[in-house]
Amino acid sequence: MIALIALVVIAVGLIAFVVGIYNKLVALRNRYKNAFAQIEVQLKRRHDLIPNLVETVKGYMAHERGTLEAVVEARNQAAAGLANAAGDPGDPAAMKKLGAAEGALGSAMGRLLALSEAYPDLKASTNMQQLTEELTSTENKVAFARQAFNDAVTAYNTYRESFPAAALAGSFGHPIDASLLEFDSQAIAEPPKVSFS
Repeated sequence: MIALIALVVIAVGLIAFVVGIYNKLVALRNRYKNAFAQIEVQLKRRHDLIPNLVETVKGYMAHERGTLEAVVEARNQAAAGLANAAGDPGDPAAMKKLGAAEGALGSAMGRLLALSEAYPDLKASTNMQQLTEELTSTENKVAFARQAFNDAVTAYNTYRESFPAAALAGSFGHPIDASLLEFDSQAIAEPPKVSFS
């Protein structure tokens, strides 16, 4: 009888242990998904500001059509990448595509803002100043949200790779590590080319 009770206690303890691992994996995955939702909000805000910026700049920089079109195209690609990544924020391929698209958008925006410096009337425009301020604020929010997401992904991956969670994660539907969101630093580091000819 005592042996049976001991076996039941061990079985209940083992089940509680496994349930604890499962619940922690779910909690950590939900935490990084929530963190990605915060990035999504800020990137959508950024994407929504860009058409207003392009419209404001368009009147002043009519002969810089190629730059304006590059910004619009980069914005559209970044929005598509965001929609794709939102479906599965842990997918490494989706995160890589989103990071590259956002890097290209950042580069195109950098070229546009650098070119706008050559137009004093545009620079003095109240609308341009407000949009630039909102974009700067949004960029800061994106950076903070991205850091929170990457921290949550790191916590998830660390726990998922630790024993005993690593032995059970695959059978619980956590087969791969989540991917960090890294913007394409090469596209961002590329200096904007300004031509006054």
